Amino acid sequence: MTDYKAPLREIQFLRNEVLDFPAHYKNLPGFEEATPDLEQAILEEAAKLAENVIAPLNRIGDIQGCTLKDKVVTTPDGFKEAYRQYVAGGWPSLSAPTQWGGQNLPASMETLVTELFGQANHAWTMYPGLATGAKATILEHGSAQQQATYLPKLVNGEWLATMCLTEPHCGSDLGLLKTKAEPQSDGSYKLTGTKIFISSGEHDLSENIIHIVLARLPDAPAGTKGISLFIVPKFLTDESGKIGNRNDVFCGSLEHKMGIHGNATCVMNFDGAKGFLIGPENRGLNCMFTFMNFARIGVTLEGFCHIERAYQGAVAYAKERLQMRALSGPKNPKGPADPIIVHPDVRRMLLTIKAFAEAGRAFIHYETQVADLSRYSNDEQQRNHADALLGLLTPIGKAFTTEVAIESASLGMQVFGGHGYIAEWGMEQNLRDARITSIYEGTTGIQALDLIGRKVLKSGGELLKVFTRDVLAFCDESSEAEMKPYTDALRKRVQQWETVTGFIGGKAMENVEEVGAASVDYLMLSGYICYAYFWAKMIRTAQQKIKAGHNDAFYHSKVNTGKFYFQRILPRCDLHQACIESGAANLMDLSEDQF
Repeated sequence: MTDYKAPLREIQFLRNEVLDFPAHYKNLPGFEEATPDLEQAILEEAAKLAENVIAPLNRIGDIQGCTLKDKVVTTPDGFKEAYRQYVAGGWPSLSAPTQWGGQNLPASMETLVTELFGQANHAWTMYPGLATGAKATILEHGSAQQQATYLPKLVNGEWLATMCLTEPHCGSDLGLLKTKAEPQSDGSYKLTGTKIFISSGEHDLSENIIHIVLARLPDAPAGTKGISLFIVPKFLTDESGKIGNRNDVFCGSLEHKMGIHGNATCVMNFDGAKGFLIGPENRGLNCMFTFMNFARIGVTLEGFCHIERAYQGAVAYAKERLQMRALSGPKNPKGPADPIIVHPDVRRMLLTIKAFAEAGRAFIHYETQVADLSRYSNDEQQRNHADALLGLLTPIGKAFTTEVAIESASLGMQVFGGHGYIAEWGMEQNLRDARITSIYEGTTGIQALDLIGRKVLKSGGELLKVFTRDVLAFCDESSEAEMKPYTDALRKRVQQWETVTGFIGGKAMENVEEVGAASVDYLMLSGYICYAYFWAKMIRTAQQKIKAGHNDAFYHSKVNTGKFYFQRILPRCDLHQACIESGAANLMDLSEDQF
């Protein structure tokens, strides 16, 4: 199995040279301590923990999985010890306010850590990952007492958290949920119901687990307007956070899954469990979106992590594996065959993964930079612009990145040939683990409907222009002759994006099914154009460095990989446009009995 190596040079190039995070932090109010030296120190320490402690547990977690006995879940060997090191290093408190024991660093700096840990071990990283959304939800919607009770322990890592939405009869259609919350005389609520697919629902890593749960009050309206949000701790506590009695919430069973075996995906039974309302009655879904939006950006990052993992494994193997001779003559004349990296089709696969990995990283770090502005900026206009950008980019990032992650993991496995199908190399696990990312936190279809329906068409296309104006401004700024092929291509694709948007809007006025029929193709087209924008930015930066005398292979690799993306990957947009313009009839004309 290929050893994981933290891609420090890639991250430094992106954050320091392309996206200029040092200037971003310098202009972010209250974050003067987020210096390049501090970021570098964080990056190096996170790399040590990822490479030496967390990554070696990836295969162990896949083989052993989690076990449930007497309502207690035990995680795979080494998981608990790794979590203790994670807590001892102060990693859970990185971006939390100092008021609650945090280090008060920007949330985007936490992305550095999550990227490395997620690439090292997706299943393990999910345990602390969910606490990030819980902390944000309690900070934004919790009462002063709830914040004082739960935040200190969540911030220091003593406690972890879950997000409890899905029920056996409803997945994304949360309006159908049935879990009940009955008011009690002491101001608490008694919750009764079953939640399924609860990641990290029960485990042995932390002394308490704080469940953030959607449920209905007795007199609640039907549908999503009648949902409230509750804090339901595994162990009840006093106001100081001291652990008390076990609450009536238990893991009924563990799901038997395709991948991420090291993470406990639980059926959780609430048998009259004591809970506490967070936020207003019947406004729980609105409050939960704080958690869900964090989770969707987190899943974008998880998908990307599998692209990086696929690339590291595949490129190392392709350089070592000897198989056949190059068509143009031997490249390894002293050996019995040439390394497979000389063959054009192997290069096609490697370059596809590489192009998605590097653009995916740019997308995610840019998205978290925008999220910083949305949360921390003192400029209302800047905050509003950032909010609009996040609204557009979140469904694209979550769905597109996870779809190309599955493609990349599959290609990574293909590079290995038959060995890729064998567990010891880790590539089949990478594909299995990646597969869930396009499903949870809203499937690709759900994200696509959100993008085209709620975001783009509902805004009359204005939300799309918030981003495309930035893209076109970049094209105007990039007047160098060597950038012309890329800026011309970007302008053409922006025009295509707007044309397709108008086409769908016009067809939807005749037949609303056209929106659903076009949605996923529209999202994929959007994703390819977004990635092209980030590739253009990286190409320009690399070209500038080469002109300045930094004539090393790293920058030439950026230019050549970007050229590959524009010439071999970006034309996929035309296929998606053709599918959209074919209309809904080829999907809807079949009667149900014809299936």
